[in-house]
Amino acid sequence: MKDEQSTFYHHEKLGGLEALQARFTHQNFSRHSHEGYTIGLIDCGAQKFYRSGSDHIAPKNSIILVNADQIHNGQTATEAGWSYRAMYPHPEQFDALSQELIGIRCGAPYFDFAVYNNRSLTHELNQLLNCLTTTVKNNNQLHTESLFYSVMTQLMLSFKQDYRQLKQLKPKANLTHAQQYLDEYCCEEISLERIAALSHMSPFHFIRQYKKQYGLTPHAYQIQRRIRHAKTLLKHGLNVSQTANECGFHDQSHLHHHFKSRIGITPGQYRNLFSSSLTKDTQ
Repeated sequence: MKDEQSTFYHHEKLGGLEALQARFTHQNFSRHSHEGYTIGLIDCGAQKFYRSGSDHIAPKNSIILVNADQIHNGQTATEAGWSYRAMYPHPEQFDALSQELIGIRCGAPYFDFAVYNNRSLTHELNQLLNCLTTTVKNNNQLHTESLFYSVMTQLMLSFKQDYRQLKQLKPKANLTHAQQYLDEYCCEEISLERIAALSHMSPFHFIRQYKKQYGLTPHAYQIQRRIRHAKTLLKHGLNVSQTANECGFHDQSHLHHHFKSRIGITPGQYRNLFSSSLTKDTQ
């Protein structure tokens, strides 16, 4: 690893959530605590840290868990150093989610393990931290918020026995207004809280009910609608770059990825099917 660096991010739309992306070689954190939880993912190398009366080693792809106000430190466990990303949710955010899980507020969870390995959670946490530690223009708000709720829920279900039984959902939830809103504004940034409110649900319940009824998460449905709109624009000769911009994708490669994964060909190839006179786009 070369230089040491760290970058903080602040996400007002997620309750002021802070996130960090860092790479250290010689950094040696003294014992300290945070007001919020530390939920980190080791990207490279390994970290050694003190927590709960003993030292722990977190290798690549492992999750670091430190409870709010818990004393801990941190340093490299390898000569090359370590890099990681982390977020710092407040206990109040977990507490509010507990009401969605079992129907009452019963406090935030306590993480028994300092280093945690769970393939599903690691995958989603990696996606979430990618969103939290990139520039705003590259993020999809609905996708980021959905990932945040999913990661928080998985953590609570893993570490608090009281949360293992989810609160029963109301049958036949009315998702029509939310569906219509997603159809009409699919190319815009959409807040999870906004569309959940249209169905008179909390964001947590909305995501579960939506997927149950439609077979897709709200974000996946949004992408599907954007691709449909992109096909229409491409048929009428709009170039790939303009189509990506019109449909809410942050760049041409973003459209390319989602289009090919769903249609099987690139946007440029699709456009060229409808007019041999069109100038070929980069494929």
